[in-house]
Amino acid sequence: MLPLPFDDSRRLTGTNLYFDGAGAVLETVGVLPDDLLLGAWRKHVVRARQALGWVDAPLVVRRHAGGAALAITAPIDQLFSATEVNEWAWLVALADAAGLDVELHAPGHPAAWDEDSALHTLRAFAAAERRPDLLALVQAAEARGLTVLIDEDALSIGEGTGACAWPLSQLPAADAVDWSSLHDIPVALVTGSNGKTTTVRLLAAMAHAHGWHTGHSCTDGVFVDGHTIDAGDFSGPAGARVVLRQPQVEAAVLETARGGMLRRGIAVQRANVAVVTNVSDDHFGEYGIHDLDGLAKVKLTVSRVLGTDGTLVLNADDGVLVRQADGLPVPLAWFALDDAHPLLRARREQGGSTCGVREGYLRLFHQGSHHDLGSIVQMPLSFAGSAGYNISNIAAATLAAAELGIPAATIAAVLARFGEAHADNPGRLQHWRYGSMQVFVDYAHNPEGLRGLLQVATQTLGAARLGLVLGQAGNREDADIRELAMVAAAFHPRRVVLKDIEGFMRGRASGEVADILRDELLRKSVPADALIECLDELDAVRGLLNWAHDGDVLVLPTHGAQARQAVVALLDGLQLTDWRAGMPLP
Repeated sequence: MLPLPFDDSRRLTGTNLYFDGAGAVLETVGVLPDDLLLGAWRKHVVRARQALGWVDAPLVVRRHAGGAALAITAPIDQLFSATEVNEWAWLVALADAAGLDVELHAPGHPAAWDEDSALHTLRAFAAAERRPDLLALVQAAEARGLTVLIDEDALSIGEGTGACAWPLSQLPAADAVDWSSLHDIPVALVTGSNGKTTTVRLLAAMAHAHGWHTGHSCTDGVFVDGHTIDAGDFSGPAGARVVLRQPQVEAAVLETARGGMLRRGIAVQRANVAVVTNVSDDHFGEYGIHDLDGLAKVKLTVSRVLGTDGTLVLNADDGVLVRQADGLPVPLAWFALDDAHPLLRARREQGGSTCGVREGYLRLFHQGSHHDLGSIVQMPLSFAGSAGYNISNIAAATLAAAELGIPAATIAAVLARFGEAHADNPGRLQHWRYGSMQVFVDYAHNPEGLRGLLQVATQTLGAARLGLVLGQAGNREDADIRELAMVAAAFHPRRVVLKDIEGFMRGRASGEVADILRDELLRKSVPADALIECLDELDAVRGLLNWAHDGDVLVLPTHGAQARQAVVALLDGLQLTDWRAGMPLP
């Protein structure tokens, strides 16, 4: 049987890379999507829409190196039917234009060789899925400017203290809803390749210090006022829904990762502010994204939910973002390491908001006023001013907080203390000393993140030895895994322990990533006897601690949630017992 000529045919439940609103998308594979083929696909989508009574709307084609993404809008209550429409239209187009045998997609799906039968099947699918009660509620909420969140089990209207949720099986009539009790709350979205979670945590701390009961979601879980509601990776739409349905939440900061936006879209219909921290090589090859420009377009999807009142906070030091921001129809606020950056100066002249460092101090310009927020080297998160990437995160969170209405004095007070305790930013640039030996733990999950971490960790290395634990998620391309090894090799480590990442194998066999890393490290002249394989993350860390001498620097990018908790607990325990390099581990 021939493989299907498409991949990742999926629902889009919210604003996405292709359009505002809901619909479906599929990725073509195996066939060059030329104009003739795409024209046939469009014709059959239009035919199916007419048969189902859907409103006519633009169809979106995004060509890329692996083929094309074909996206169609659809009613929010008929998204499974929309995937069937999209698949059928593509298969019929292939049969008509390329002569491909497509009988493999039946039975159980619309027949690509018989239009009357196919439209009959599609009408049956749509009729079975149609929910007039759900549509009535959504339309009534939209008319009142309220956010609607829908998942497999429930529908909610409003956010936080102004939200109400119902099971999908028990939706009320629109005129039975107490609309006066429903409202939205201040919402910030944070995306980017690196620094998302740190920026989310810092901004959430600022919102909490402002007096709001604050919920936030990130790769580590869902939290309200710093207390864990649920653990795990909640950087997508599911995390946003959990936060925004907490009845005590008065403001929300939502990590909004690339994967969730591409798989389903953005959960919310509107936000007050959105941050894009940066764009760097990562996740290439997934969902038709093959280069930095494509990745930046995904990240900038957050601008679609800002309207004319929200603000998009961007990194002026990121050339790709600067280039793609030109012409975006939303208010922009710029941050940079240097407050004298030309973009920041120009933005201030226009009355817009900026944040950057001038003469060692963080400077905020907002609503026509300049604010001195304190010395960068005195801010714990900056690691005495050496962690440039965290200074960028500080500036991004500061701008977002100002746009949410948080006073400069409150922002400055949080910056003066955030990062002093390991619990402030767990798993991100955490630092321990054991006599003259230093240990760094960070999430660094791509080449740019690892480079930044190693630059901070090795600034005082001198003649001491560098030890490193190294691994990568299995869904990265081989070239991305090799680039991570190249970054590591550039810092001349004396010991590299190669690991798997539990929960992140994603189709790779155990040890497969380690083999690729080893091969590239050897190619970059790292001695073979410096390379050790220990696939379990915690055992890899313990092995490196046993190897270490006084004065060494150990860098431990740790990714699995359980492994990271165990590593931090181990390191905290060693510090409490005054452990030193060379002593037995407990």
